[in-house]
Amino acid sequence: MPTNDYETIVIGGGAAGIAAARRLHASGVNCLLIEARGRLGGRAHTIAAGGHAIDLGCGWLHSADRNPWSKIAQKLGNKIDQTPPPWAQRPSLPFGFPTDEQRDFIKALNAFFERVSTAAKGPDGPASDMLEPGCKWNALIGAINSYISGAELDQVSLHDLENYRDTEVNWRVVQGYGAAIAAHGAPVPAMLGCPVSAIDHGGPRIKIETSKGVLTADTTIVTLPTSLIAAQNVRFFPALPEKVDAAAALPLGLADKLFLALDNAEEFPKDSRLFGHHDRSGTGAYHVRPFGRPMIEGFFGGAHAWHLEAGGERGFYDFAVSELVGILGTDFAKRVKLLAVHPWGQDPLARGSYSFAVPGKADCRTKLAAPVDSRLFFAGEACSIHDYSTAHGAYFTGIAAADQVLAARGKRR
Repeated sequence: MPTNDYETIVIGGGAAGIAAARRLHASGVNCLLIEARGRLGGRAHTIAAGGHAIDLGCGWLHSADRNPWSKIAQKLGNKIDQTPPPWAQRPSLPFGFPTDEQRDFIKALNAFFERVSTAAKGPDGPASDMLEPGCKWNALIGAINSYISGAELDQVSLHDLENYRDTEVNWRVVQGYGAAIAAHGAPVPAMLGCPVSAIDHGGPRIKIETSKGVLTADTTIVTLPTSLIAAQNVRFFPALPEKVDAAAALPLGLADKLFLALDNAEEFPKDSRLFGHHDRSGTGAYHVRPFGRPMIEGFFGGAHAWHLEAGGERGFYDFAVSELVGILGTDFAKRVKLLAVHPWGQDPLARGSYSFAVPGKADCRTKLAAPVDSRLFFAGEACSIHDYSTAHGAYFTGIAAADQVLAARGKRR
């Protein structure tokens, strides 16, 4: 075929797009993966900082025992660190948060999720309805959910929150999760730095308008973030209002990371954690010495992360230092320096971190994933009912979309 004509074009070079393109390429399909960024990986992004590989996007192999990226990363020669995450089975450091109060908080947090599970058997509603009125830990429960969902509990569907499935096995890729995902896409024919502006699926062949010209294909898989579909950054002809509406009901929440170099890090246990405050939702969670490295990985979510992004890198740094100084003493400010931060909300090709469903719209994940005329297919973490917001959820939907393409291709032959 001419170089602008393919059997299948996959739009979006993140985890879903890479998985789909790999499956099609291995099956002998003449396919092309196109990506607006100058790199593969999408919201999975590893950089070098402080002498180490750090993940500015997804960093944990959630449900690692059934997460396909675990084996993929190992086959690529990466080392998998199986150290339990700092939130699992052990208390945070007691600075400003005594252990007995932590036990009380964990009890309240578990009770909240139990109420979500029970209520999810009935009508949907905001997850905030499951907070115990007057509970002293409601603010910190809200902070935890801002890390999980990237949004406040009153915005999140309790059905969707309950639908998430996690085996509670969480590992990390020492050389970087994002690097492993990008490397998995290396064998696939790809066109980088190629944003798409329109998809015309009304004629005998699908026409895709890009910054590098018009491409044509028999079938197309769209793996763009819901934020871009909802804003109609890519236009569909004929229009697909049901896809736009589904994407709008699955907005991207926000979770940002800040990495700080830490002097005299040995004072703290490896892979330990601190909360900046435990009496408010606008606070950071600080992973101290991840992988045993001399650094701190700060995590900020929801409305608070959006607020910090307005202040740029300095806003994140100043806030984190103010919280850390508040619990570790004034001199602690001299021991840290900024390594890296990435404002995913301001990233024009993401506009957020990962999806959540608004109350009453959990079924929109299925609607977003539904094929159109057996020619136009959709994938991405937002299309996953039980593994949304994760790179493995994106992978599974990418494979599912590729298999749908192969089935449709077989029928046409």
